Amino acid sequence: MTLTKTILATTALTFAAGFATAQEMSNDMTLVSWGGAYQKSQDLAYLKPYLEMHPEVSATWDSSSNEAVAKLRAMNEAGNVTWDVVDVVASDAIRLCDEGLAMEIDPDTMLAAAPDGTSAAEDFGDLLVSDCFIPQIVYSTTVGYRTDLVGDTPPDDICDIFDLEAYPGKRSLEKRPINTMEWALLCDGVAKDEVYDVLGTSEGQERALAKLDTIKDQVVWWSAGADTPQLLADGEVVMGSTYNGRLFSVIEEQKQPVAMLWDAQVFDLDGWIIPAGLPEDRLARALDFIMFATDTQRLADQAKYISYGPARASSAPLVGKHAELGIEMGPHMPTDPANAKNTFLYNYEFWADYRDDIDAKFQAWLAK
Repeated sequence: MTLTKTILATTALTFAAGFATAQEMSNDMTLVSWGGAYQKSQDLAYLKPYLEMHPEVSATWDSSSNEAVAKLRAMNEAGNVTWDVVDVVASDAIRLCDEGLAMEIDPDTMLAAAPDGTSAAEDFGDLLVSDCFIPQIVYSTTVGYRTDLVGDTPPDDICDIFDLEAYPGKRSLEKRPINTMEWALLCDGVAKDEVYDVLGTSEGQERALAKLDTIKDQVVWWSAGADTPQLLADGEVVMGSTYNGRLFSVIEEQKQPVAMLWDAQVFDLDGWIIPAGLPEDRLARALDFIMFATDTQRLADQAKYISYGPARASSAPLVGKHAELGIEMGPHMPTDPANAKNTFLYNYEFWADYRDDIDAKFQAWLAK
């Protein structure tokens, strides 16, 4: 354990033990997430219960997680980090950690143990993919489609995205290379276990972009997770990619004529980081919130509002019914066996290493 990590762990233990007074913690907190149904689930499961326990605290949401890396880089360079707790995908957490922009976390001193005493490190297990990352959920990026716009044969293969003859009309894809380029290579004949080897080469990147060229003029490019559900609800696209929880919301809560295509869903992790270099009072508040918001019950509670699997093993048995709809949430999770017949495993380390270079090439291709 590094000296910095030791100091922070000791600090966290002090706060957790109740030695920190309200005066030693900031009463203002800015949390960063993704907006839409996901941020709402965090607000209901984590933040509102925390604020009820701490009425002296005022918290603000910022929905800029899709720009977290760039913004934290800029804040750090300006010497003015205004965010306290930031929700990011695992690959972004790895990048932020490698660049010294996220604080290292000692799970067994900074995070709550499971109710049976199992350490947080053991409870989260292999999902602790970075020294700075605190997992919340397992989710997937998958595809939704309008059931009334696909004819008598609904899509059942990820490569149906590229079939404009069978499924004419606009489709929406994320305005970044991640997932989009993997699917392009899969649908250009690359074997699943060779995708990242191919994508790591200039020739492979050009091959993926060439495949995307075949549908480029029929694609609406999205930046926010809420975009595709809205485009589907409005009938502006026939199919589109987004996060499975967003599709759950539009299907089950809004009752839109939309269904999910689970084929080649891309499993990923999402969780918190704490920006490096926070003043002591803000760090104290951030650690106090994180200790609460990532405990076993809180992660299970989030599944009452959105169909993402909790990252703690001890939370899974507590997942029950949707808080408002009363339906069992298990079958709507990306990890349910019926939904996970053909999954694609996201490579966090690959994108942590290649993201900036491939993203520059992808954005240049988009601008053509």
